Amino acid sequence: MTQSAKNPTIEPATKTRLRLWLKLLKMSRQIEGELRENLRVEFESTLPRFDVMAALYRFPKGLRMNELSAVLKVSNGNVTGIVDRLVNDTSVTRVAVPGDRRALRVKLTATGKKEFLLQAKQHEEWVDALLSAVSIDDAEMMIEIADKVISTAPDEKEDQ
Repeated sequence: MTQSAKNPTIEPATKTRLRLWLKLLKMSRQIEGELRENLRVEFESTLPRFDVMAALYRFPKGLRMNELSAVLKVSNGNVTGIVDRLVNDTSVTRVAVPGDRRALRVKLTATGKKEFLLQAKQHEEWVDALLSAVSIDDAEMMIEIADKVISTAPDEKEDQ
């Protein structure tokens, strides 16, 4: 006899995990919504733009467009418009790849790096405030649990 059959107030593990997923999704959407609004209001920017700049910051030598798309796990089409706008704002530059006339590498300019660091500092403060109800011990435990889930998830296949 299962736990739920013995005691009707205890739900099956599948239902509990489904409720967990829905809570995580709700929390993620709520936090993401706040971050989107904060970036819009404080920096007249967007979360996808911030994500592109963050990826380029992590790769100071720059990335080819297909590499940038892979890092962000989005299509090349999603990244192209954002990069175009960042180039127009002088936050990103396109650099030819030696030996490949068709390939371009995109990277942050000094202006882009300065702007990203300003936004990243504020982003970190926003996230800290949004998660302030979570103790450091609970946060560490949640990270461990998330790592368990991530490590057991099937490998993602590229859709290209």
